[in-house]
Amino acid sequence: MWRIKTLIRTRGINWLLCWLAAQYIRFVYITNRWQIVGGDVPKALWNQNRPFILAFWHGRILMMPYCWNRNQPIRMLISQHWDGKVITKIISNFGIETIVGSSSKGGRIALRAILQSLKEKVCVGITPDGPHGPLMRASDGIVQISKLSGYPIVPCSFSTKRRRLLNSWDRFFIALPFSEGIFIWGNVIEVSSKANSTDLLVARNTLEASLNAITKQADCQMGHHTIKTTDY
Repeated sequence: MWRIKTLIRTRGINWLLCWLAAQYIRFVYITNRWQIVGGDVPKALWNQNRPFILAFWHGRILMMPYCWNRNQPIRMLISQHWDGKVITKIISNFGIETIVGSSSKGGRIALRAILQSLKEKVCVGITPDGPHGPLMRASDGIVQISKLSGYPIVPCSFSTKRRRLLNSWDRFFIALPFSEGIFIWGNVIEVSSKANSTDLLVARNTLEASLNAITKQADCQMGHHTIKTTDY
């Protein structure tokens, strides 16, 4: 097993596997029929040239490059762990830049980079339950960033009729080709620069509830049962 892991982590093999993963994402997208619900929410902000923080659960990262308007710049917050480096290589195939860091490592540097990106009118994508969970539970960091930057949070999720769920902490959703899919955007969540600890808790709970609601809605419309945070 260790020989396989070593082989996968060699530079050439790793690059090839990440490129193939990106091609799979493209293949899934073009072979599915997609609906977009709530697309006017991000569109209004894009038209105002107002950046925002895109929020989605860690387990729904696979198709997120295609929820996005390719004419709008975005940078993704990615952890420094090995799986984060893999994600960085995959999403680079879609022209998405990354900010490296997490709440456990490189947090201060990442925070400065996030705030600078938003100041430059570049949106930032964050998985509020990443990189280690708990599943579908939002951490405090994302609402703190919204408060410090003065820019809102917009949740998004997706589902497809044909899928596989991995037995990982995030119940990673693998969309399958030749089916139907849906992207659902939630409402804008504003966090005041004067927000106190109670306000931040309310904002975090609002985000978590919104992400869970649109994820449930997406799964239900694709004919799946709801993933419950208490099940895993």
